[in-house]
Amino acid sequence: MNTARASAALLLAALAAPAALAQNVKVTPLGSHAGELCDRDRATIFEDPTGIRILYDVGHTLTGADDPRLGTIHLVLLSHAHGDHLGDRKLKAVGAGTCAAPETVPAGSNSMTAEVAVAKNAAIVMTSDMGTFVGAKIAGLRGGKAVTPCPVTAGATEVPVAESCRSNTHLGGVFTARAAGATQGVDITIVYASHANNVPLSLLSEAQRAMHTADGTGLALGPPTGYVIKFTNGLTAYLSGDTGIHSEMKTVVNEYHRANLAVFNLGLSAGTNVSVAQALNELVRPSSVLLTHVNEAVTEGGNLRAASRAAALMKMLKAPVHLAISGRTMEFDGKGKCVAGC
Repeated sequence: MNTARASAALLLAALAAPAALAQNVKVTPLGSHAGELCDRDRATIFEDPTGIRILYDVGHTLTGADDPRLGTIHLVLLSHAHGDHLGDRKLKAVGAGTCAAPETVPAGSNSMTAEVAVAKNAAIVMTSDMGTFVGAKIAGLRGGKAVTPCPVTAGATEVPVAESCRSNTHLGGVFTARAAGATQGVDITIVYASHANNVPLSLLSEAQRAMHTADGTGLALGPPTGYVIKFTNGLTAYLSGDTGIHSEMKTVVNEYHRANLAVFNLGLSAGTNVSVAQALNELVRPSSVLLTHVNEAVTEGGNLRAASRAAALMKMLKAPVHLAISGRTMEFDGKGKCVAGC
């Protein structure tokens, strides 16, 4: 009898394990070199337990809208319009060039963000200023058909959408996406970032390009942003975008949203290791940190380079730190802890 009970208990545990695993959010960086964290790496895919797949900041490390690493994409997020996020260039091939200097080629006049949205029939989730601009590029790619606000039913947009649409949200706004048949949706809030938001001149019309070139100016598409994404398993991820330290990391991201995972962009143009450590340790205070947008070759042969800025920063952070290694899928539970692929 005891043996039978033990066997039954083991069977129940075995059946429960896949279900428990399915409650994790999967995070997969798409960088220039498989198994490394490199200079140009930005693009990241988030997959909710309900199956919703989100592409965050296309950047320069896709080979095109048909990059086989993408798979299904329901939502495309853009933090700001700088070329290394909007995608004014694309990777010549995975592994082309070096980790410190990946080889890229021009992506054309539409941007990789627009091209991926069209190829994947995805909704674009960004401020209305950026959404209108990217929407015009999408319209051009699909024969002039305008990109309209996404349909909303009972407070959410059901995905996959019938055709590419835009979130029509502003800073502080929330866009909710819900998978067909799901009872709960993924909430995406646009939050503040301290940065700039100029469009690459190569993506402007000839008249606009000539005017701004002559004056040494640029066209800004509203405010730069970050995101807070609340997944259905309870994980609340702060996607910093490019940003310097600011007070809303504490008041909005930590105290209001209670983010437990920080996906944080590095780069000397926006902050130092000291300011980033202060932001993460004292303001955001997440359970885990995922470092991306490093602007250097952080790894070599898959191993952390001790001389990298990221390595120095990791010693200064209180929370467990993970690197956005290209092609490696990490899984995070509802409390912000990495439980697989760490």
